[in-house]
Amino acid sequence: MVRSIMIQGTGSNVGKSVLVAGLARAFTRRGLRVAPFKPQNMSNNAAVTENGGEIGRAQALQAWAARRATHTDMNPILLKPETDTGAQIIVQGQRAGTMKAGDYRKDKSKLLGAALESFYRLCSDADLILIEGAGSPAETNLRKGDIANMGFARAAGVPVVLVGDIHRGGVIAQIVGTQAVLDVSDLEMIRGFAVNRFKGDVSLFDEGRDDIAARTGWPCLGVVPWFHDAWKLPAEDMMDIRSHAGGACKVVVPQLERMANFDDLDPLSAEPGVSVEIVPAGHALPGDADLVLLPGSKSTIGDLAYFRAQGWDVDLYAHVRRGGYVLGLCGGYQMLGKTIADPDGVDGRPGTVEGLGLLDVETVMAGKKQVKLTSARALDGGEPVSGYEIHMGRTEGPDCARAWLEVEGRSEGAANGTGRIRGSYLHGIFSSDAFRASYLSQLGVTSDLSYEDGVDETLDALADHLEKTMDLDRLLALAETPRTV
Repeated sequence: MVRSIMIQGTGSNVGKSVLVAGLARAFTRRGLRVAPFKPQNMSNNAAVTENGGEIGRAQALQAWAARRATHTDMNPILLKPETDTGAQIIVQGQRAGTMKAGDYRKDKSKLLGAALESFYRLCSDADLILIEGAGSPAETNLRKGDIANMGFARAAGVPVVLVGDIHRGGVIAQIVGTQAVLDVSDLEMIRGFAVNRFKGDVSLFDEGRDDIAARTGWPCLGVVPWFHDAWKLPAEDMMDIRSHAGGACKVVVPQLERMANFDDLDPLSAEPGVSVEIVPAGHALPGDADLVLLPGSKSTIGDLAYFRAQGWDVDLYAHVRRGGYVLGLCGGYQMLGKTIADPDGVDGRPGTVEGLGLLDVETVMAGKKQVKLTSARALDGGEPVSGYEIHMGRTEGPDCARAWLEVEGRSEGAANGTGRIRGSYLHGIFSSDAFRASYLSQLGVTSDLSYEDGVDETLDALADHLEKTMDLDRLLALAETPRTV
């Protein structure tokens, strides 16, 4: 009979996603059929599933940890912010429209049915469902109609473990304070707590751990030391992406306001010969860049205006004059063209804007959204490429005659006459080792890295880390059969 347990946090970014990934690998190695689940997620860094939909990238990593194919049921409600007040709503993998934040808060309880439907489908083919909450259950202003934390836990009858983050300070108040503001029915769901991201001698926190247990009456399932290799795992949240110092080759990435699908950066960060520099707003693009990579965007026209507002267009033109390389992926590819037309207001207000003009192509934001896993081939060297498409619009023009990828029999991408400036709609291309090595060789980098093997080894190391620092036997014993299974 399937069992389930939910990992909730005292706040956003306390390490829930990584903990669930580690638990998924640990319990999978024990012979259990494990499936990850997150009822509601908010992220522009989506993954394309094997059944042709979108989920948060954290759930894709957790599925990888569980050695399980990705499926849209693992994250049935995905919110992709388009503006400060609105987001695209993805329900069970498919675009369901765009909604203002206030309207979503009023109507989100209607999505509980979809979340439960997906959850119970997962339950039919698993021994253990590991559920990740979102944000914090202590946000009492969001409790009405909640489907992300206690609202879901109570609806499905799933016990909860509460995780606090000691690295940001005040972890005793985080956990005890959460207990103080929850109502009695929500409190009944909590079975224990854990403390994450401790640096130093863990025994120095014994008194603090015991104080939390005494004040709450909850058992401690572990004080988890900082996992130093977490950076090697694909990041989901834009808050988690960071510059990574490596070798002499410098890849520069402007941090767009609505940056999306930036998993393209993870394999580059893992390369010993490459340094990846994320450039925040208000800073110039460095003049010593070898490659400027324009990432995907959830709002291409808006991010193009943001790019110009930082003066990055001037920096980019100077980089090109110096003979530097430029790569635009998806939204970044669209920005590199001459114009972007949005007659129906798909990306915001209807109209046409000038692009950066570095590729002789034009984009029209129209047509059905493309969401699919894709196999491709590099036209230069014939290397196999695995990736995914997740975009609106089509791009055409003379530079498409210099396509550099072949996707399922059709040409993909564009390049200028020198081949130094390229664009493509295909994400995930740098996860393919042979292609990445070939591309980096143009920049003077020799690569023999097996990226996916490295991620898998890191997941095993994370599972080992949790086996040593958490009481996984007790955590498994706390898992219960959901109410209606």
